[in-house]
Order: sequence, then structure tokens, then C-alpha cells
Amino acid sequence: MREGAFRKGEKSLNLEGIFAEMPEDLIGELNKIAVKQVYEKGEMIFWEGDQSQGFYLVLEGLIKIYKLSGEGKEQILQFIKPGQTFGEVVVFFGRAFPAHAEAVQKSIVLFFPRQDFRELIRENPELALMMLAILSERLRRFTIQVENLSLKEVPSRLAGYFLYLSQKEAKDDTIELDISKGQLASLLGTVPETLSRILRRMAEHGIIEVKGRQIRLLDIPNLVALSEGGKRIF
Repeated sequence: MREGAFRKGEKSLNLEGIFAEMPEDLIGELNKIAVKQVYEKGEMIFWEGDQSQGFYLVLEGLIKIYKLSGEGKEQILQFIKPGQTFGEVVVFFGRAFPAHAEAVQKSIVLFFPRQDFRELIRENPELALMMLAILSERLRRFTIQVENLSLKEVPSRLAGYFLYLSQKEAKDDTIELDISKGQLASLLGTVPETLSRILRRMAEHGIIEVKGRQIRLLDIPNLVALSEGGKRIF
């Protein structure tokens, strides 16, 4: 069932990607084609290999994008938070989804049907430029992730992740993980036991302070050095 996606005043939401600087009239056009969907925790949104019919914008909750190895090992590629989109590549190519998407929390998303969105692009060419911008940013992030997983050791990856969060979400040098440590380990390409050991060593070196899911960044210069491989904690 279609519902109003962007009611008056909702543009103040922290929308990213193609919706960040969108004019009100274009939001109105998107509102006409958007379909609101609700997914419970653990519910699949799509499986790798499913034929795409459109893309998604997260309004509430958290979505993980991941792949599975032949042995069933999960590698998380990214987490999609409110205001962010996913599944956009297939808008232009109409191919199957290249990874799985699952709701980590109860989530509300907007689904934009591929054909309807392509019609909007024909009528509003600026949408194509916005899509190009978000896909370019997605490619940049994946390039960094591939570099981190292949060239950097786990402590450097973790330090870089904390710095990334601090730039976007830190309050008083404190960040709060909205994913479990097991999910964070998968995102960084390691196992929970190794992650816990690294967190403990970072705390012992006075770089961070850990209180549950809250991470206080005590020594930013050494955190930067660790992320760049210029400091070792083992």
C-alpha cells in the first residue's frame, strides 16, 4: 500500500544521498511512487540473486548488506542507517541483487519501483546526476573497504572505523555502537574474540575507554597513528 512518504516538515530528517538537497517539488514527485514497507528484526529484504524491482531508503531502523561464503561465513559489507539508500545500482541495469539485505532492527523503509523511478529521471534529469553522485560515493567507500581488508591489520581497521564514526556521530569524543560486537567483527573481517582482544589492548594503551557499546576516544593522535599503521599495540 502506498503512503505519503515525505509529509510536511519531514525534510528536516537527516537524509543523505540523492535526497540530501532535493527540492520540495521533486520530493513531492517521489512521494507519489514511494511504497512504505516494514521489516521485523531478522527479516530478509532481499537475497543475493533476487531480481531487482527497485531500490530502498531507510526511514527507521538498521539494515545490513552482506555476502555468504561457500562455507556459510558471513561478511558484512556495510550497514545502512536512516536517511541512507541501498540497492540503487540495479535502477539502471535491472540486474539481480549482488548481496543479501536483512533488517538488524525493526525497520521502516521506502521502496521506489525501478520503472517508476526511471520515468521520473526522464522528466527530471537532475535525478540522474544525484544518482551518479551517490553511486560514486558508494564506490569510494567500497574501494576503501577493500584496501582496509586486504592491506591493513585488524587494529588499524578498527581504529579507522572509530575515526569514521567520530566524524559523523561523536558527542564529547564518545561514540556509541549501534551494532553488536559480533557484527562489528564481521564488518572488519575478523572474529569476536580477536575484536575483544584488540579493544582491551587499545584501552590498556589509553587510546579508548569502553563502557558497553559506548566508546570514549581518549587519544585521537594515537588513534590516527594506529589507523595508518604507524603505531602498534601488540
